[in-house]
Amino acid sequence: MAATLAPADRLAAPSLRLHHPSSLSRRLLVPARLPTTSLFPHRRPRVVAMAVETGSANSKPRVLVAEKLGEAGLALLKGLADVDCSYNLSPEELRAKIALCDALIVRSGTKVGRDVFESSGGKLRVVGRAGVGIDNVDLAAATEHGCLVVNAPTANTVAAAEHGIALLTAMARNIARSDASMKAGKWERNKYVGVSLVGKILAILGFGKVGSEVARRARGLGMHVIAHDPYAAADRAHAMGVELVTFDEAIASADFISLHMPLTPSTSKILNVEAFAKMKKGVRVINVARGGVIDEEALVKALDSGVVAQAALDVFTKEPPSADSKLVLHEKVIATPHLGASTVEAQEEVAIEIAEAVIGALKGELAATAVNAPMVPPEVLTELAPFVVLAEKLGRLAVQLVAGGSGVKSVKVTYASARTSVDLDTRLLRAMITKGLIEPISDVHINLVNADYTAKKRGIRITEERIPLDGSPEDPIESIQVHIANAESKFPTAVSGLGEITVEGRVKDGIPHLTKVGSFQVDASMEGSLILCRQVDQPGMIGTVGSILGEQNVNVSYMSVGRIAPRKHAVMAIGVDEEPTKAALKKIGDIPAVEEFVFLKL
Repeated sequence: MAATLAPADRLAAPSLRLHHPSSLSRRLLVPARLPTTSLFPHRRPRVVAMAVETGSANSKPRVLVAEKLGEAGLALLKGLADVDCSYNLSPEELRAKIALCDALIVRSGTKVGRDVFESSGGKLRVVGRAGVGIDNVDLAAATEHGCLVVNAPTANTVAAAEHGIALLTAMARNIARSDASMKAGKWERNKYVGVSLVGKILAILGFGKVGSEVARRARGLGMHVIAHDPYAAADRAHAMGVELVTFDEAIASADFISLHMPLTPSTSKILNVEAFAKMKKGVRVINVARGGVIDEEALVKALDSGVVAQAALDVFTKEPPSADSKLVLHEKVIATPHLGASTVEAQEEVAIEIAEAVIGALKGELAATAVNAPMVPPEVLTELAPFVVLAEKLGRLAVQLVAGGSGVKSVKVTYASARTSVDLDTRLLRAMITKGLIEPISDVHINLVNADYTAKKRGIRITEERIPLDGSPEDPIESIQVHIANAESKFPTAVSGLGEITVEGRVKDGIPHLTKVGSFQVDASMEGSLILCRQVDQPGMIGTVGSILGEQNVNVSYMSVGRIAPRKHAVMAIGVDEEPTKAALKKIGDIPAVEEFVFLKL
């Protein structure tokens, strides 16, 4: 009998301890950033509690606003705190002021380095970044000094979508070029004949918040909208009148392609020479996402050849691009200097969002936009360290087994343990599974604060169960299983008898191992990358596959075979240090005894 754990919303409701010294001042302890899993193998993680001074009953916290912030945000801050708006501070002036402040709000122009945290003398408790990126904040130093870092990631959604539509329509009707022609004293009506949008196919690559808003607006213009996002729910897209398709189907059928995906290893240069070759001649490309998702050299060639008729770009691999950039200067390109979030309304929304996050932190609350995670006791971190790595890798592996278009809606996590639910703190493991499920295809940083929030926003329901075991509770967990329900799999063998994509893992000698795929037992170290093959169990299979990989100079770290019975079906797990070429994977798939296979990055 599986015992259900406490409700998952405990994840978003960390306890706050209040201390009431005789001076009537109080300190609200709010959690600090959780060390990343990469720290675990090297040293014991250190966790600190972040104390936010609220002062005496008659005093207010002090907030330094170092860059211009919208009036609505300032009004919210002034309701709780004394606000000091000091713009264009030199590094020396910032260090001098920070020792008096409980919170600091910046945009991208102020560097908040280790020297700032050291100069604060421990008083600075919250840094708010009015925007998405946090490159200008030293997160490691913030953590060491017990300072919470929050940002404002959602306020720019509509502005970015509107800019995408603006670029699309301006490109279709040659607005920029005809305007330049008029200003040059010309009247070239015949030269700048445009194309209609009604009935045209718009392929949206990345169907998240911005992509969804673009889809709504494009349908209002009479366009037929399709989308590719391997992790979007088909019913959500269908409700918006959008058809989810494969990547190749999207780029091959589109008249317009609009990109709205984060820049991750899997999306870097996703529009490359190979992708452009699959597009129909005369396609038009819009990018208001990240510059790196397009191979800019390949795009120039596609523009020159006529495969791409026009491109409208707001983002570039290097910003600002060089003055002699062939792409920016190309006559078929409309270029804007990263204006996606640059509207009066968006800037005001950013101000409100960051003000609310900072106010919440000063009150001892934990914002869903926190970049730092809440406190987990050091002894729990030390004990669960290897299982944290296992949990993230199981989530990462499970989501890669989902076929594009079916989406992830329902996930169940099962822990086999001799401990009671009271003695088994799974908040961290649950967050890391969520991280593995979502982070590879998102620019959201998943941690213990925002894991449930992010999953909910994406329509993913995650539940937990504990399978009680007999024996000593000395080891916290024997195994972890991740089940994804109501989803098709690109590797059908991973679907268990209950119709769920199922993977199981254990920790062996401190190393995470994959021990079950679907109904098949395996034993594969979860390091590097993995090839799973379902095959007819017969002699010579290991040697045949190994030879194919060896010919391609792909190093095999291990091979493991799990089978139901001799000469029946088996699953072979092959660990590889390098990513095999498509040709090598095709050769493996062409082996007569191989019924299906999948390549997974761990």
